[in-house]
Amino acid sequence: MPNHGLQHSTQATNLADILERVLDKGIVIAGDISISLVGVELLSIKIRLLIASVDKAAEIGINWWENDPLLSSRANQLETENQMLRERLARLEERLLPAPEDDPAPVPKRRTTSTKRES
Repeated sequence: MPNHGLQHSTQATNLADILERVLDKGIVIAGDISISLVGVELLSIKIRLLIASVDKAAEIGINWWENDPLLSSRANQLETENQMLRERLARLEERLLPAPEDDPAPVPKRRTTSTKRES
């Protein structure tokens, strides 16, 4: 009777090693799907998948979760601060722009006279 327990344990260890290596180094899977009819592209789908640890992703410059308000309290704080600054800027611009009744009367165009010289 074969011993399956040892084989199962070895497979789990190999899988854990592979997963650790993939997360440490990262792996990119990319593919494009294009549907065309008589030379006219009707649909184009680009698929990009990156599997990496959070540390590795941050190391290569991928950190979108840090700015997503649903995933980060700091991002939510920044979004609130940004909204407050936009409102403050709008109020300041309203103060600086002259109201329509404050506009000075238009300056009349200067009339030019032309004289013809006869020779």
